[in-house]
Amino acid sequence: MSDSSLQSGLTPAAVMQALRTVQEPELHQDLVTLNMIRDLTVHGGEVGFTIVLTTPACPLRARMEQEATAAVQALGGVSQVTVRFTADVRQDHRIIGKLNIPVKNIVAVASGKGGVGKSTVSTNLAVSLTLDGAKVGVLDADIYGPNIPMMFGLSGRPRIDNNKMIPFERYGVEVISMGFLMPEGEAVVWRGPMLHKAIQQLFTDVHWGALDYLIVDLPPGTGDAQLSLAQSVPLTGGIIVTGPQAVAVSDALRGARAFERLEVPILGVVENMSGEIFGSGGGLDAARKLRVDFLAQIPLDARVRAGGDSGEPIVLLAPESATAKAFRNFSRVVAAKISVQNILPEPKLKIV
Repeated sequence: MSDSSLQSGLTPAAVMQALRTVQEPELHQDLVTLNMIRDLTVHGGEVGFTIVLTTPACPLRARMEQEATAAVQALGGVSQVTVRFTADVRQDHRIIGKLNIPVKNIVAVASGKGGVGKSTVSTNLAVSLTLDGAKVGVLDADIYGPNIPMMFGLSGRPRIDNNKMIPFERYGVEVISMGFLMPEGEAVVWRGPMLHKAIQQLFTDVHWGALDYLIVDLPPGTGDAQLSLAQSVPLTGGIIVTGPQAVAVSDALRGARAFERLEVPILGVVENMSGEIFGSGGGLDAARKLRVDFLAQIPLDARVRAGGDSGEPIVLLAPESATAKAFRNFSRVVAAKISVQNILPEPKLKIV
């Protein structure tokens, strides 16, 4: 801090006091109380500081920058305000000490029925979070029909190091799937203990990197895989994928009730393949019935199918498309909800 700063009354304490008027929009507390202001400097009339976001995929970053800048500029003697950003993803407190893997949050993506694009949602969610700067992995727990390898354009067997599988990496995302371990086209008929052990091994026998988010792509339905997953690891939350049709919504409700019985927080519902062919509105209806958030409505787009076949997610294949933008916004909403849940846990709502 320079002499001219002192003479004008512009001090670090004054700047911090001004920043107490700026709230984190999702957490509804000010940036100073949340310990989000770091590296504050005052030189003459030039003020600089870093805002530590709770996720690099923060959807309201621009709003915070604008409000923080305005609050500091309102002080006398300020000629320039420089706002920098970094991120520190908060860890789900239930995971601490429970898993011997360096993962902060585990998010399950589920559907009550097949054919609603659950693996497509998982893939584009993971890649979108990575594009925003998060460290992300995908665990394909769909033992019966593992589609994640195709979605990422991956094949072959993972390398083994010190008796642990090394995940494949594509588009910056770490990926592991039972599909890498089975002969192509072979049907799996595991039930009960065998299935439980297989899902456990996908967590414990894999050398996962330090991940902000591990996205788990579940098989459709409400059977052994969901039960095994909930028993194996603490889940930060579940996302329910539905189509717009009434029959898809009915199945989605059953999937959500399975999460509720297993005491897994439901982050919300996403409606996939919305548009003229299948209609729209089913996802919003499901969210209302479940009393959870409606996270996104993803438009039907033929390029999603093409990208899935070629291993190129639409957020990369056609980033300016309405569907890609919907996926990008969806990922930021999910990241924000996880941040809120980890910092300000909300009471669970009973599904009726």
